[in-house]
Amino acid sequence: MPRLALLLSGDPETATGGYLYDRRIAEGLRRLGWEVRVQSLDASFPDPSPAALADAARVLAELPRGELVLIDGLALGGMPRLVEAQVGRLRLVALVHHPLAEETELTPERAQALRVAERRALAAVSQVVVTSRFTARLLADYKVPAERVAVVEPGTDPAPPAQGSVGAGVALLCVAALTPRKGQTDLIAALARLRDRDWRLTLVGSLERSPSTVAAIRRQITDLALDQRVELAGEVSAARLGPLYRTADLFVLPTRFEGYGMALAEALAHGLPVVSCDAGAVPETVPTDAGTLVPPGDVDALAAALARVLDQPELRMRLAAGARRAAARLPTWEQAAERMAAALAPGVRR
Repeated sequence: MPRLALLLSGDPETATGGYLYDRRIAEGLRRLGWEVRVQSLDASFPDPSPAALADAARVLAELPRGELVLIDGLALGGMPRLVEAQVGRLRLVALVHHPLAEETELTPERAQALRVAERRALAAVSQVVVTSRFTARLLADYKVPAERVAVVEPGTDPAPPAQGSVGAGVALLCVAALTPRKGQTDLIAALARLRDRDWRLTLVGSLERSPSTVAAIRRQITDLALDQRVELAGEVSAARLGPLYRTADLFVLPTRFEGYGMALAEALAHGLPVVSCDAGAVPETVPTDAGTLVPPGDVDALAAALARVLDQPELRMRLAAGARRAAARLPTWEQAAERMAAALAPGVRR
């Protein structure tokens, strides 16, 4: 039986795309007959405390010699020295959702420090798995040879096509943690210019990840008198999220950067037209016949794109048809697990 240790930072049940990817891949590998042990490191990574580093060193040292170890990039980039110390004893593979230095809102000095640390850690592993072709290309800047990189895109669960909203108005749905990178403040600012249109917006996502962003969004909604039109739903269960997709008319995510865009893929799986940004891997996830993309951070362009889609039901219908076509091409989680198994196969002990 193939065996794998999956190391990640923080709570594996955290409601983000990266942690969902880790959970679903682990589940899929187990169904394929793998023994997968998930080991949680301290949540302080990629800025670990001394105690967190000491604990990570213990975890690595306790793994048996020759163990195949897949380390999530959020943890990997915070412990290059520990990874280097295990070269030759463990079979180390990195899982990179997107390079840490690509996170928005970083100072140039902080971004450079993360870039140096992650480049050092990536040089120590034998292989790198990424979640998009876009991220694979980014790793050229990290001196990772293309032959050491495998692309395993996230899967998407099949879903019934959205039925749309009931009654008048256009129901907009945005699914993402409320953080600066996801651009919800841009979305609200753009929609405030379109208050003469009949729309309502539901923001689904963690209210805990960035309290300052949530506070700013609440102030923005109140200052713009949009309290009756914008709902902050917070994190919701899968049982509630499915109906929110099915009763939406349009999916919106003005993100500043995505290493893949799992919420966008889920919107396509539901046949929803998309308005998002030409940022990171988004153009590879959302085809041109399924969505309208604008430059990240450009509120004028976002407002204009939203106006077109709100004003033209026939445009929404065309984009929805493109989304349904794109949905048929999305990989399933079973396929994603099979591709991960194939990517990891060279490191499996015979």
